Amino acid sequence: MAGATTGTETDVLRQSSVIVTSLAVAAALGLSACGGGDAEGSGSKTVRVTLANHVWTDNLKKALPEFEKQTGLKVEITQLGEDQLSDQYNVKLNAGSSDIDVMMYRPLQEGKLFAKNKYLADLTDKVKSNKDWNWGDFKSGPVQATTYENKVVGVPIITEQEVLYYRKDLLKKAGYTNPPKTLDELKSMAAKIKSQNPGVAGFVARTGKSPAVTQFSSFLYSFGGDFVDSNGKSAVNTPEAKQAYAFYGGLIKDLGPANVSTDMGWPEAMAIFTQGKAAFYTEANSLYKNATDPAKSKVSGTVGFAPFPAGPAGSKPYSIPSWALGVNDASNNKANAWKFIEWATSKQQTLENEKAGVPGGRTSVAEDPAATATYPKDLVEANAEMAKNGVGHDRPLVVKVAEAREIVGQPIVDAITGKDAGASADAANEKFQKFLDDENK
Repeated sequence: MAGATTGTETDVLRQSSVIVTSLAVAAALGLSACGGGDAEGSGSKTVRVTLANHVWTDNLKKALPEFEKQTGLKVEITQLGEDQLSDQYNVKLNAGSSDIDVMMYRPLQEGKLFAKNKYLADLTDKVKSNKDWNWGDFKSGPVQATTYENKVVGVPIITEQEVLYYRKDLLKKAGYTNPPKTLDELKSMAAKIKSQNPGVAGFVARTGKSPAVTQFSSFLYSFGGDFVDSNGKSAVNTPEAKQAYAFYGGLIKDLGPANVSTDMGWPEAMAIFTQGKAAFYTEANSLYKNATDPAKSKVSGTVGFAPFPAGPAGSKPYSIPSWALGVNDASNNKANAWKFIEWATSKQQTLENEKAGVPGGRTSVAEDPAATATYPKDLVEANAEMAKNGVGHDRPLVVKVAEAREIVGQPIVDAITGKDAGASADAANEKFQKFLDDENK
């Protein structure tokens, strides 16, 4: 999850174990359901797949015997925590190792690095070859993030968007019948509710320099800005960006919790909301169960969801793939690796994961009532609306993502603490441009 993120930052879905699973072949049948011919040769009958600890992975493993029976292939899964996954990729991909065929990776965290270093195979022809599989069914924002220099290098498997969480009871008490449709309405409604309810913040969100960047991004886009302009230059001190920094920081400074810290990620911000201490909260939709589960939330029965409010440039939330599947370009088994990806990202597998609360990459599944029957109705409606105009990144698209987030996140912290957001944005822009220049050498 992103945005929750991210990268995903949805640590709520992680598990701690490291498992290596080999699943045996049940039977050898044809490939009719997995698409066309094998121009690259059949390769090994064993497909080696490296996946992250995630609910998506656990769901997939339960269905693997079906794939093996259908194809006659054997799938060997290595399942790792995110840090261990990164360490393994760092070692094996740098060495040009061929013992990974399919890799689960974070498009917005390491996607540019992997693509630039040619670790990811070009899948452009493959995604277009099977009309029944239907590449056109995938959401546009996530597709942007798995495309590098006009080449498809990954298939989105887990997606997320930023949504507005709110307290229905507090809105009703204040005389409001609907959630805010614009950021200006959000600000005025948050101010009124805060004034009526001592000890309750009007608004809460992430405040940490790096964690806040992903959630701030939707504010930035909705004000008409971005981290980098169309010419690849730093854009964090444009008038639009300065307005976004000042607005986001001002919401928290003026309408946020008393004595708010500037090191909150999603767990801390979510805790304030679920303890009943805030009226509005902007966050990744993938984390919604933290707010609606009575075991985790004191306000579970009064939580509502709405599309991200519109700014001067409209409502432009991020719509991203927190995880994707790619093929190791050094693999000697690309054809069978692709057969696995086709199956793992099929409508049926995406539907099963969506039912389990893992939003996938397909528009048709997101619109299928069977996929979202257990989701709050207003969240389903908000997700559908935001998928139409979502932006495919929630952080700067660079190789050294962590360093970039530290730079562009500084004006957020400065705005929250009452410093001049415009001056901070100017300083960040100069530093970020130098960062971009160095990275592009």
